[in-house]
Amino acid sequence: MTPTVKAILDKYESDNPGVKANLARILMQGRLGGTGKLIILPVDQGFEHGPARSFAVNEPAYDPHYHFQLAVDAGLSAYAAPLGMIEAGADSFAGQIPTILKVNSANSWANAKDQAVTASVDDALRLGCSAIGFTVYPGSDHFFELAEEIREMSLEAKSVGIATVIWSYPRGGDISKDGELALDVGAYAAHMAALLGAHIIKVKLPTDHIEQKDAKKAYEGGDWSTQAKRVAHVVKSCFNGRRIVVFSGGAAKGADAVYQDARDIRDGGGNGSIIGRNTFQRPRDEALAMLDRLVRIYKGEE
Repeated sequence: MTPTVKAILDKYESDNPGVKANLARILMQGRLGGTGKLIILPVDQGFEHGPARSFAVNEPAYDPHYHFQLAVDAGLSAYAAPLGMIEAGADSFAGQIPTILKVNSANSWANAKDQAVTASVDDALRLGCSAIGFTVYPGSDHFFELAEEIREMSLEAKSVGIATVIWSYPRGGDISKDGELALDVGAYAAHMAALLGAHIIKVKLPTDHIEQKDAKKAYEGGDWSTQAKRVAHVVKSCFNGRRIVVFSGGAAKGADAVYQDARDIRDGGGNGSIIGRNTFQRPRDEALAMLDRLVRIYKGEE
């Protein structure tokens, strides 16, 4: 274990050796192992958007083994997916890469800003997962139910040595579409994930928009002109950097934008990227080349 990883683990003061060992598995895995930086491949888009919208552009990606192998070959930190995807490759890829079991999911037909619990801590144990992943929607009418669900699941996971990753996506209620990516809203959502006991927090990259009227005064005079400065604010909102924060890759975009996002995350003190569609929707060779460059960016090599 490197001093960098040990320093990160020391900030998780209440956790048992099992949880810390699983966090260490993720932090020490792959080409970024030991650096404190992470790249995680998430493939839960089939639930969210359907198979054709997710995989038709790159047909080999219909196969769950494709994603396991992509994460392994690219030297990534972990692979995150719902129950069926993990089950479909759990034996073939056992021990090759840490896995994060996404335990709640939604679909594109439901209007409610809510998710169904689709897997359990027992499933995560059975499949050898290092962590569970759970989405909350701050702002949604269902947020309090989601918060109560992850409180119970996280307590169970921690008791058996499994870490918790929280996807915190502001949606619903009085939050506007622009507000979903607003700096003040994103920082608030990240802070709530930390308060809910997340070991790893996943949020979206924020814009310089300030959504909440009551928050405008607190942000007056601050320089939020660069994405790196906004990342730094989100990291500060997660217990002054005492929690691991990774940022979503978002919708499919050009390669240059993906690389610039990674530089801004790195320069703002974020822990890395959790990037799905921008990799697995590209041909495998292009995806591997992109992930190779992202690794080099996070290593400070370019």
